[in-house]
Amino acid sequence: MQVLQAGDHKLLLLELEADHLVNAARQAGFEAQVEDRRRNVLIELSAVDRQAPLLLFDAADPGNLGWFARCAFYIDGRTGTVLQTPIVVANVRDRSGQLVHNSIKVQLAKELPAGFRLPGKQPVSEQMVYVVLYNFMNALLNVGVGVCGGPSVKPLAGRTEKGSRS
Repeated sequence: MQVLQAGDHKLLLLELEADHLVNAARQAGFEAQVEDRRRNVLIELSAVDRQAPLLLFDAADPGNLGWFARCAFYIDGRTGTVLQTPIVVANVRDRSGQLVHNSIKVQLAKELPAGFRLPGKQPVSEQMVYVVLYNFMNALLNVGVGVCGGPSVKPLAGRTEKGSRS
């Protein structure tokens, strides 16, 4: 990790290793394709052997209340940002435009404000980002992740409306 200062602004520059990301995904139960970009890392995660959809729930639906209460992570459905993390997610669609229920795209920011804190007010380091990413992937498979409003990220499990939201 490096610290970059430009005037009054400080940024943390994370040096994330593609091999570590692929290994974390494999340990969590995903296959991963990693694309290292200048300012972020894009990972397409697929739970190939999974028959059920990833546990991505609509947090506003009362029918999903039991899942929502157990969620460790919440996604802003308008931006795709996983709250209190450097992670942004997006749905994966097949060629016909339908949601792929066992895949998701994850973008990890490599540039963060110096004051950025992870859940539990943990300071940022590459190791902590790997841990948070692993925990997020585990939540997608076992615990549940809540999607809070917005049209950008669609829920994949639980009660999902057909038609106007799909």
